[in-house]
Amino acid sequence: MFKKGWKFLFVLFAFGCFFPSVSSGMALITGLVLTLSFGNPWLNQTKKYTPKFLAYSVVGLGAGMNLNVVAKVGSAGVGYTVIGISVTLILGWLLGKILKANPDSSTLIAVGTAICGGSAIAAVAPVIQAKSQDVSVALVIVFLLNATALIIFPWLGHQAHLTETQFGFLSALAIHDTSSVVGSAVQFGPKALEIATTIKLTRALWIIPVALLFSYLTKIKTKGQKSSKIKKPWFILGFLIMAAIVTFFPELHPLGLTVTSFSKRLLVVTLFLIGSNVPRSAIKEVGIKPLVLGVTLWFIVSASTLSAIKMGWIH
Repeated sequence: MFKKGWKFLFVLFAFGCFFPSVSSGMALITGLVLTLSFGNPWLNQTKKYTPKFLAYSVVGLGAGMNLNVVAKVGSAGVGYTVIGISVTLILGWLLGKILKANPDSSTLIAVGTAICGGSAIAAVAPVIQAKSQDVSVALVIVFLLNATALIIFPWLGHQAHLTETQFGFLSALAIHDTSSVVGSAVQFGPKALEIATTIKLTRALWIIPVALLFSYLTKIKTKGQKSSKIKKPWFILGFLIMAAIVTFFPELHPLGLTVTSFSKRLLVVTLFLIGSNVPRSAIKEVGIKPLVLGVTLWFIVSASTLSAIKMGWIH
């Protein structure tokens, strides 16, 4: 009786994640807690559909991008964007080696820190064939740091006597997820919000080359292993096509916003499923190393970005 009832309740929890009041972090943690407490009654199904939902979500998010705005803003800051992402990925790899942390968790945390948090992790995870527990660990760490940023960054900006323009750059380059970037910048002022949002959306496009890079590296790494099947990141092409359609056909912009809004909610549901795919044994295997890596990497990125802004290197 309980088993049948729990199956029904689990589905209700999953559909409940479509409501706007449910945040990404809340969905992930809910799925994780429920599964650790009562188990996942649909484990085979959630493992099957989770990567598909992740891909569809990434494609849909492309409908919210304007390639013209991206090109204008991106061309002005392409230098420090490339340097920032490259240095962050290299530092993440080095810290992972030093701490002897799980390679996939280290990669996902570094990608989330370098680009745009959960969205970047969602895009790269299927490319590197990351396990559910590694994805969940990376997402939990990113969401914890996002929540911390919402509290600390506005205070830090005032303490450092940053202008709204400077704070817009700081929040966009040093905070993981777009939602937290917006939440932090709106506390600082309208100019900070405008700059932070534009730069962050521009930075999000770097998901494409980074995902393709890791697809290539994974292919080299698994070369000669007959059992390994590398999933081609078709969703990256879909992301670009969606962005191009909305950009070159402005009349479709309202529809694009609707698609993006739905995709964001589908991503939240997917995060619930990701959390529900993690068994207790996996949590014990992970340990504290990924958290140490995530916090250390974030501190280095935040401190160096703030210093570069204060010295006028980023403006």
